[in-house]
Amino acid sequence: MVLLLVACWWAVAGKVLAQDTFDPLAYVDPLIGASNGGNVFPGASLPYGMAKAVADTNSGSRQGGFTMDGAAVTGFSMMHDSGTGGSPSLGNFALFAYTNCPGGDVNQCVFPKKTRAAFGRFSNSSVSAKPGTFGITLESGIRAEMTTTHHTSLFSFTFPSLGADEEPAQPLILQDLTDLADSRQDNATVTVDPTTGRITGSARFLPSFGTGSFVLHFCTDFSGADIVDSGIFVNSRASTEVHDLTISRSINGYPLPGGAFVRFNSAAEPILVRTATSFISAERACEHAENEIPDFDFTAVSEAATEAWRAKMSPIRVSTNQVNGSMLTNFYSGIYRTMINPQNYTGENPLWSSDEPYFDSFYCIWDQFRSQLPLLTITDPGAVTDMVRSLIDTYRHSGWLPDCRMSLNKGYTQGGSNADVVLADAYVKGLQGGINWDDGYAAVVKDAEVEPYDWCCEGRGGLDSWKSLGYIPVEDFDYKGFGTMTRSISRTLEYAYNDFCIAQMAASLGKTSDKDKFIASSGNWRNLFKADQISAWWNGSSTGFTGFFQPRYLNQTWGFQDPLNCSNLDATSVCSLQNTGRETFESSIWEYGFFVPHDQASLITLYGGPSAFTSRLDYLHDRSITYIGNEPSFLTVFQYHYAGRPALSALRSHFYIPSFFSPTPSGLPGNDDSGAMGSFVAFAMMGLFPNPGQPVYLITPPFFQEVNVTHPLTNKTARVKNVNFDPAYEAVYIQSATLDGEVYTKNWVDHSFFTEGKELVLTLGRNESAWGTRVEDLPPSLGEYQGFGGNGSVKRATAEGLWRRAGYKGRFGVVGDKVGM
Repeated sequence: MVLLLVACWWAVAGKVLAQDTFDPLAYVDPLIGASNGGNVFPGASLPYGMAKAVADTNSGSRQGGFTMDGAAVTGFSMMHDSGTGGSPSLGNFALFAYTNCPGGDVNQCVFPKKTRAAFGRFSNSSVSAKPGTFGITLESGIRAEMTTTHHTSLFSFTFPSLGADEEPAQPLILQDLTDLADSRQDNATVTVDPTTGRITGSARFLPSFGTGSFVLHFCTDFSGADIVDSGIFVNSRASTEVHDLTISRSINGYPLPGGAFVRFNSAAEPILVRTATSFISAERACEHAENEIPDFDFTAVSEAATEAWRAKMSPIRVSTNQVNGSMLTNFYSGIYRTMINPQNYTGENPLWSSDEPYFDSFYCIWDQFRSQLPLLTITDPGAVTDMVRSLIDTYRHSGWLPDCRMSLNKGYTQGGSNADVVLADAYVKGLQGGINWDDGYAAVVKDAEVEPYDWCCEGRGGLDSWKSLGYIPVEDFDYKGFGTMTRSISRTLEYAYNDFCIAQMAASLGKTSDKDKFIASSGNWRNLFKADQISAWWNGSSTGFTGFFQPRYLNQTWGFQDPLNCSNLDATSVCSLQNTGRETFESSIWEYGFFVPHDQASLITLYGGPSAFTSRLDYLHDRSITYIGNEPSFLTVFQYHYAGRPALSALRSHFYIPSFFSPTPSGLPGNDDSGAMGSFVAFAMMGLFPNPGQPVYLITPPFFQEVNVTHPLTNKTARVKNVNFDPAYEAVYIQSATLDGEVYTKNWVDHSFFTEGKELVLTLGRNESAWGTRVEDLPPSLGEYQGFGGNGSVKRATAEGLWRRAGYKGRFGVVGDKVGM
């Protein structure tokens, strides 16, 4: 039997070795984005894990906890979000450690977070990070390493033998009733057991980008040295006589420092700290800790975490031949960051009882729907299936799909009801796995038909005007619901696309009247297009382009917003959720002028044809009106495909990567937004960029000789090969292509490419070719393509015709094949 196995091994040796020796984790650097506003969480976590352990700094950019910008460490906490903007998120119940307290007096240790930062200085060279483990050495000589299971973090603190005062080590480890944003409310509690040293407690905190509050509980145990004493601290004073504390927030706008500590008799061995959190109770937190890490085995926990990441990263394998290592690190680190958020809080939701999965940290779907969740639909469709089930279950119990959700609370809605896009994307790509699509459809229809009272945080506002006028007016009269009365242009454009996504689901579910209704309203974007609107620079010189979206009032007269407001070049406009904000959200009219993802053909015609459309896209990018550090820019990089110029999409993607994305702590052009930036990099380097909400991937040459993606549900491997691959990336123009051995001229593929494991072979050259430029080669569009014909003729193609010629079933009436779980 052994000889037979050896013979089989030799028979497939090359293939097996290629698979077994390739380790994607060798190219993952969690520290990318840890400075320069990337706001990533670079610490220890499992994929989608609730426990996320890292050192926290006092940087102004500490949204993900740790930064490498010269700020000092203030603690080590075990819950975080990644890449977010706004206020810092989570970072609850931070630990901090001292080698000893001078003179053995606990009151000589520094307890408040603001002042103990003086003891948290470190050198960036002391930091180590890999998937599942994080480590750092403070200038005090204390080494802290951390790893996690799903709900529990395990810290290992190694101390010098002598303290700063040259006295023998008698380590003290404290735990603080704090969070990153200092949002703790009244009546936090902590208890420390004087015999075992176990610390338990709870506190109420505020979410970072939403309404409400949440209560979190924790349970902390120690191993590695005998306990000398323990106690609690309040502000800058401590006591070994008192072991229970209930503390108010105080009256000065900053939470009064408070917590507990344990002191040990020796620093001969590392002191291990096991701490778990729960939204249910401290008892539940202790159960997590005891069940997940019963023996304080740091090595075993770290290795298990690493293997969990390796399994999640394994579906995508690329050729490393002739590729600079920085490109590989950029690519795989981007994929890695897509699996930090959302977080799997199943079993930890105290708000309702359900057997469905519960995911949190959708932060925010306005960012995530564009490329992050579509990437996970390819690399981890099982997780996306659970996320979709969670979104639908949130609708069942809260009444609405969330547009943003964190820490059990409703987050603020940034634009449309973009969970509609997420559900439609999952639906048209065939996800099943226990998803109740009847409820899912009811949820998206409610978004479109019913206005919530608080459309600040769910659903859509202004629906009366939407239905009667066909747009959201500036200064709308809306007495049925309430939210920030801004963003009328971007909301109109997003509502239109949301409705198109609903129409796709309606068509496949046989709901013809709904399909027709939502297809009609998906054209409402036209109602804000002002054909004679010019765009001038601030010095009065013209951009040379006419025809832009503009705000309109209830009486249908036009308002005005400078098309360059909220662009990358505008340093004065307010463009977020303030009530003084503009009519576009975090993006200019110039950029939102391309956000008609479902009807690029009609938009191209409106802009004067493919040549004029291409010129306008060029101007957007060449004049830095757009910025790749914000999500609305993503699709504009590849929209040349719709104008029959896929070569220019390839050229743009190779400009932005690596110019704006590098494998360094400062290597992201903006905050990562839960992995949005990472997914942009991954898709662009794979050479297949999604139009989210549709089963469409726009083809450009991958940054590697070969890309292999094994679908986790069908176990079939999709493959893209580059012939004439150029490691200098000068030959980035597709000359010809084959799909499964047949000549292929379309500049896009559908989702079956991944589920059925097809092979796309691209022959590259240094000059733009005619490949992918004919009307019949263009991606689907709801309207008709016009002006693309040769010999002066005008060729037209409808979206339905393109879909049917492509062999895709399901979008216009026939239910497509589903991918089961």
